[in-house]
Amino acid sequence: MNAALVQSKLVEVLQNIQAASGLQCPKITGATKPLEALPQFDSKIWPVAIGMLAAELGIAIADDVNIFSREKGCVCLTIDETVAMVVDIAIAQVQATPKVANAQ
Repeated sequence: MNAALVQSKLVEVLQNIQAASGLQCPKITGATKPLEALPQFDSKIWPVAIGMLAAELGIAIADDVNIFSREKGCVCLTIDETVAMVVDIAIAQVQATPKVANAQ
């Protein structure tokens, strides 16, 4: 999966959520940490964002995975770090998909 596509879709999802919530959305760059930079982007909103991103990309992201913070910690991730995590998830899913020989 292409990191540029993931980043584009992620930024679009975040901007849409902020707009739909009537909240300001600062410029989002690779260094932006959504959990810190986006108003009211909290544990009620980030799961929605993850679901929307997964749907946009056609992948599955487990319900217990927070792509916006480091696992078992309170370290907020940047957009670039989130994109890398999502790309890894997508690649793992592609590699796990069984290939059928001579499928018709």
